[in-house]
Amino acid sequence: MAGAHEAFAGIGRIKYEGPAAKSMLAFRHYDADAVVEGKPMKDHLRFAVSYWHAFRGTGADPFGPGTMLRPWENEADPLKMAVKRVDVAFEFLEKLGVGFYCFHDRDVAPEGATLAESNKNLDVVVDALEKHQQRTGIKLLWGTANLFSSPRYVHGAATSPNVESFAYAAAQVKKAIEVTQRLGGAGYTFWGGREGYQCLWNTDMKRETDHLAKFMHMAVDYAKEIGFKGQFYFEPKPREPMKHQYDFDAATCINFLRTYGLEKHVKMNLETNHATLAGHEIQHELEYAGMQGFLGSVDANTGDTLVGWDTDQFPTNVYMTTQMMYSILKYGGLAPGGINFDAKVRRESFEPVDLFHAHIGGMDTFARGLKIAAAMRADGAIQKLVEERYASWSGPLGKRIEAGTESFKSLEAEMLKKGESAACTSGRQELFENVINTYL
Repeated sequence: MAGAHEAFAGIGRIKYEGPAAKSMLAFRHYDADAVVEGKPMKDHLRFAVSYWHAFRGTGADPFGPGTMLRPWENEADPLKMAVKRVDVAFEFLEKLGVGFYCFHDRDVAPEGATLAESNKNLDVVVDALEKHQQRTGIKLLWGTANLFSSPRYVHGAATSPNVESFAYAAAQVKKAIEVTQRLGGAGYTFWGGREGYQCLWNTDMKRETDHLAKFMHMAVDYAKEIGFKGQFYFEPKPREPMKHQYDFDAATCINFLRTYGLEKHVKMNLETNHATLAGHEIQHELEYAGMQGFLGSVDANTGDTLVGWDTDQFPTNVYMTTQMMYSILKYGGLAPGGINFDAKVRRESFEPVDLFHAHIGGMDTFARGLKIAAAMRADGAIQKLVEERYASWSGPLGKRIEAGTESFKSLEAEMLKKGESAACTSGRQELFENVINTYL
């Protein structure tokens, strides 16, 4: 842990002190080694800090410049500052007590005047990241490339009408996969950024989605070539900055992967705020990906339903995290994925200590959700109610239909004989909601 030149002086290792804790710099519910459903909380949750929001966020918005007070941001040379920032990041990670972090290539290292210079800068910073990983045991959950900030990606990267933008993006992702492998990253994420359209009149959608598939196949092929064993993820996002993005939601992404023969190589990295922008709850996205066998990792945040853009707030809603953890446990967990805080402190929360308050709150909220979801599963009341609702499908006719031994003709004969279907039973939504509230 950092010594005399601490960036977060006066803040020690955040400890679990239980629900009665007096300090606000303590965990009330996240007890890393507490066993839930047979394994420690830390292995269920696999928390990761996002480098981009935590250490590169400035608080800027469309109406004003950055507000964040970051005393360590005092090096004139961008590369020296990037290396120094690694020290700050790992001090924070150690004090917070998380096991993982994740990054975009341009978060950790400055872009150079040429691709070669950018790669060289990245190698210098990766040297520093590697040393801190070896010293602390903290790991890289996943890496990715920033294919959206540079003007060369104004029309997208893999879907750009400019072929050299595609080629540059390919070179950038090649390097990002290499450094992810070098750092022992458990995965690599494809995040669309600007892979979509603003106007269909000037867009060849078929050609653009074909190109996106070719790009991802190239990544899969290169991973095989270099022996990268990490899991690939595809992150759904419906809009912002584009009017429509090709990775709209889990269903759209999974359809794309199957259409283009990528389904054996890529799973979903799902974000709460992106689900909101697609008109879904995150529980819907988790259930859909889980039932299709594509549940991979989670970007943990929340949005504001009154604001129609990606606010990336820290999660504080226990009901929501209970929904999430119930689905995650139901489908076998996230490993090798995890729960990455793709969340940023508010523009008005500009002091360094606010980073701790935000992450502690998010970690406690997910820990409570985990404990409640596990209790619900152990009790079985919700599952019993669901089984009762579908009880008719457990009878002879339902079993035959599910087994595939019935047809339209045989079902017509069945209902002609009966004359009318049996009366439906109540859905009892309010009962379900009341039962869930007994656990909160």
